[in-house]
Amino acid sequence: MTAILLVLGLVIPATSLMAGVQGSSYSPEVHPDRSVTFRFKDIGAKKVMLAIEGKDAVPMTRDESGTWSYTSDQLVPDLYGYTYSSDGETRLDMHNPNTKPNLVWPSNIFLVPGEKPQPWEVQHVPHGQIHHHFFQSSVIGDERDFYVYTPAGYSPTKGPKLPVLYLLHGYSDMAGGWTEVGKAHVILDNLIAEGKAKPMVIVMTLGYGIEGAGNPLRAEYRGPTMGAKSYEQYKKCLMDEVIPTVEKSYRVSSKPSDRAIAGLSMGGAESLYVGLNSTDKFHSIGAFSSGGLGTNFDAEFPDVQSTKFKKNLKLLWISCGVDDGLITFHHNLITWLKGKNVEVQAHETPGRHAWMVWRRNLVDFTQLLFRD
Repeated sequence: MTAILLVLGLVIPATSLMAGVQGSSYSPEVHPDRSVTFRFKDIGAKKVMLAIEGKDAVPMTRDESGTWSYTSDQLVPDLYGYTYSSDGETRLDMHNPNTKPNLVWPSNIFLVPGEKPQPWEVQHVPHGQIHHHFFQSSVIGDERDFYVYTPAGYSPTKGPKLPVLYLLHGYSDMAGGWTEVGKAHVILDNLIAEGKAKPMVIVMTLGYGIEGAGNPLRAEYRGPTMGAKSYEQYKKCLMDEVIPTVEKSYRVSSKPSDRAIAGLSMGGAESLYVGLNSTDKFHSIGAFSSGGLGTNFDAEFPDVQSTKFKKNLKLLWISCGVDDGLITFHHNLITWLKGKNVEVQAHETPGRHAWMVWRRNLVDFTQLLFRD
């Protein structure tokens, strides 16, 4: 397999990126008390709603000039997606250049900074690099990509071989979801600099095992059998194509104890499906707000009672937001795992099915990885 490598120095501070739109008469204006004013001009609209990620949509108020506005309550420091709905039609904020790419739900994004920098805010620390690979998948039959984060100080020719986290996005995201929106590279830069996380390589793949499965217009790819096929083919692509390329192209360890797999939503379900059925390849597994697996856990994870499973598994870390619609699935999975005497770290956090939950999950999970 051949791959084209593009190295990007992604060091533009999130604070600077977002600050450029604050104070605009139209774009989000973040106030010192962390409330935010939104303005949207549509003279002909009869009703405009504002949807902020992780919250219910709220109505905006129109002034005489046709500008609609809304000021939020104080928001927790984080990056937030948002969209407008004008008479039922979703609209992006054309005055805010900062967007959250997504195959189904694109939106704008803004930062509410903390009193001290948060883990996903770029700080004055040594920065790693993002490498972008492209390849033809013989397993899936399409052209696809994956991203690789290498930490500051990484050398392809000398030094110890680094452990690897395979980090998976959710449904409707693209391979760059964890960098563009999750800020995984920024989080690891900061945690490594503080000594809170071990230096590691992160591989972020395209998570669809069927060509076009993430396209909302391709209805023929929907249905329960398609989901199972997608997971199985994704697993084969990861094992047979991505991992060998990573281990050939980067100075990384091939020991199962130095490999972890984790993801959010669909990616969380894939991490469980791949990881729990391949503990000879991954000794650490993380799942954030997992969705997409069936409820017959005995059929999904037949290996959990085996001697090799319990010998190999080093860390199983599963979390979900308490207001997430997937919380019942989370409870059922944890109950089943404990019933099988599987040691699992189960976590419930404030929040819905949103990036504010998953960034924090990544912060917590990566601090536990590759510890002796």
